[in-house]
Amino acid sequence: MTQLAHRRARGFTLVELMIVVAILGVLALGAVPLGELTAQRSRERTLKDNLREIRTAIDAYKRAADEGRIARKADESGYPPSLTALVEGTADAKAPDRRMHYFLRRLPRDPFADPTLRPEDTWGKRSYASPPSRPAEGSDVFDVYSRSPGTGLNGIPYRQW
Repeated sequence: MTQLAHRRARGFTLVELMIVVAILGVLALGAVPLGELTAQRSRERTLKDNLREIRTAIDAYKRAADEGRIARKADESGYPPSLTALVEGTADAKAPDRRMHYFLRRLPRDPFADPTLRPEDTWGKRSYASPPSRPAEGSDVFDVYSRSPGTGLNGIPYRQW
């Protein structure tokens, strides 16, 4: 066996190992932002789905109030007094047995909010009496929005979704 062939049989050189480590480092640097982007897309999809679920339940509550299935006073808007009312349900005013009418099984949370908060505290709430440009809480819940100060991948702040 020649000296060159004997030397090659022993393994990789330090230069070859350094090149492989450098290439793996570059690949890892490219994978980290992609992983972060994927995680943000997932949270944004969850936010969109949760907003749709809550808004659909609010609209169903209002429809039931307009149909007379939920007892309300003349000066009330017909929107739920709180987000927990959607989960706790209300007695059906038209049903003879006064069975409960539920609008949500559970209240979803804002995926961008502090995980230690209760789900109902993660959402900003807009009452029917407040203007869209300055949403404020009131005696009912007309709409919900994210309190997150962040901006979505589409360039729109989460508060405006």
